[in-house]
Amino acid sequence: MDSTPTPFLAGRTALVTGAASGIGRACALAFAAAGAHVHAVDLNAEAVKAVAAEAGGTAHVVDLSSADAIEGLPAEVDIVVNNAGLQHVAPIEAFPPERFALIHRVMLEAPFRIVRRTLPAMYAQGWGRIVNISSVHGLRASAYKAAYVSAKHGLEGLSKVIALEGAPHGVTSNCVNPGYVRTPLVEGQIADQARAHGVSEDEVVSRVLLERSAIKRLLEPEEVASAALWLCGPGSDGVTGISLPLDGGWTAH
Repeated sequence: MDSTPTPFLAGRTALVTGAASGIGRACALAFAAAGAHVHAVDLNAEAVKAVAAEAGGTAHVVDLSSADAIEGLPAEVDIVVNNAGLQHVAPIEAFPPERFALIHRVMLEAPFRIVRRTLPAMYAQGWGRIVNISSVHGLRASAYKAAYVSAKHGLEGLSKVIALEGAPHGVTSNCVNPGYVRTPLVEGQIADQARAHGVSEDEVVSRVLLERSAIKRLLEPEEVASAALWLCGPGSDGVTGISLPLDGGWTAH
């Protein structure tokens, strides 16, 4: 007789955006390991297909800035992980309005559209989980990141509204708020800062990125994925409407 425990997400489906790399990839693999069939969503066709194959899931090559493209994603899923994002660093007076709008479409409007489509099936079955990969920048601001910070703050508010509306239907909605994570997006920022200030990348990490963090290291994507997975697992049924900082003590100041 096989005594191996059944993975706690066996029979569930999870849709993960920005799944081609970084936090999204880690989430896709973690949810698959927990038994879920993962719908991996990303604009990078080659990379997202590789992640989906590794997870035993389904790849969806989608531009999340396109409302029409979002309509082609599965609507009947049990879990949504809104993770896709991008960054642009510039002072407000020099910030390109089209870049600001793009970041908001991908990081705030797309999560709204995805949740709007998936909630009815969750409500019908009396169970669902929305996990929004926010940021410490959903709770705090940094200069020169007007679009990213405002989009993450908007995502925080959206998540709380979903929590209030979803509670009677067995649906929870929460944010995970990491500090700086070792992802391609952050590595690109490190390289840009090093060039701009004429210092080493190690100095950028220690003196700029981690200045406000008590724990002086970058987070790994798998740590964020573990938090997201916990919010969908046993013992978290009563957790909704929260923002879970994984920020090394940044917000303790």
